[in-house]
Amino acid sequence: MIPSLKIHSSLPAFSRLIYGAWRLADGSNPSAQDTLTIIEVCLEQGISTFDHADIYGNYRCETLFGEALKLKPSLRERMQLISKCDIMRMSDAYPERRVKHYDTSPSHIRGSVAHTLKRLGVEQIELLLLHRPDPLMDAGQTGACLDALVQEGRVAAVGVSNFKSWDLDLLQSAMRSTLVTNQIEISLLERSSFHDGTLAHSQRLGLPPMAWSPLAGGAVLGDGEAARRLRPALQRIAEQHGVAPDAVALAWLLAHPARIMPIVGTRHPQRLARLADAFKVSLDRETWFELWTLAAGQDVP
Repeated sequence: MIPSLKIHSSLPAFSRLIYGAWRLADGSNPSAQDTLTIIEVCLEQGISTFDHADIYGNYRCETLFGEALKLKPSLRERMQLISKCDIMRMSDAYPERRVKHYDTSPSHIRGSVAHTLKRLGVEQIELLLLHRPDPLMDAGQTGACLDALVQEGRVAAVGVSNFKSWDLDLLQSAMRSTLVTNQIEISLLERSSFHDGTLAHSQRLGLPPMAWSPLAGGAVLGDGEAARRLRPALQRIAEQHGVAPDAVALAWLLAHPARIMPIVGTRHPQRLARLADAFKVSLDRETWFELWTLAAGQDVP
C-alpha cells in the first residue's frame, strides 16, 4: 500500500504517489467508465491524490473525471483533488485567443476555479496551483485573490507549479495563506532542481515538492544516451528487489529528504497496479549517486 504524507495542517494527508490526469482524454473516445476504472485501481493501492489542470486534454480531462465521479459519488470522500490554472493555451475551445500566454489576474483565477469545480462536479478542491510563473503577475492582487478563495472554502489550500524560489517568495510575501507545495519537473534526466536552489528552498520552508514527469515522459527507460547508460544499473537493482526498472527510477526520487511526491500518469490499469513497487526499493547513498553519475555521464565534482 502506498503511504500518505501530511503536507500542511489545513489539508488531509495526500498519497506519496499522485495520479496525473493529463492523459485521461487520450485514446479513442475514453468513457466515464474507463476513467472510473483508473480511479478505482489507484484507490485500491493507496493513490488517493489526483492532479488536474484546466488545460489538460484540451480542457476535457476534468470533465471526464467529473463524469466518472457521478457514476460512484462515494469515491469523492476517499480522494484529494488538485487543479492548476493560469496557462491560456491556443484551443478550439477558445478561438478568440491569438497567442499562448499566462493570466494570473483575479478575474481569470476565479473564473478558472469556477469552471474546474463545475467540470469536476465538486464544491471544493483540496489544492489549487498556479501552473506557471506569470511575468505580469501583480503579487498583491493575485495573493489577495488566492487568500479569498481559501477563506470562501472554494479551495482548501494553494500552491505553485514550475516556480523558482524567488517567484514563490514574491507571491508568499503578499499572502496570509501558506503556499503548501511547488510542483516541478524532477527525474533522473531532469536534475536541475537539485542544484539550482529549488529543492533546497522547498526543504527550508518545509514544503514537500511534487515531481511532474518523474520518468521523463518515459525517456528514463528509452533509447537516449543517458537512458542507455542507466539501463544496466536500473535492471540490476530492479532484479534485486523483484520489481520493474521504472519502480527503481521512482524510488530514486522518493529517497530524497525533500519528501518528493512523484506524479505518475498512465491509462493502463496493469501499470497502475504495480506503482506501489517503488516502495519496495531501498537505495543506499552510494547506489543513489551511482544512478546520478550514470544519468549525468560523469562523476560529481
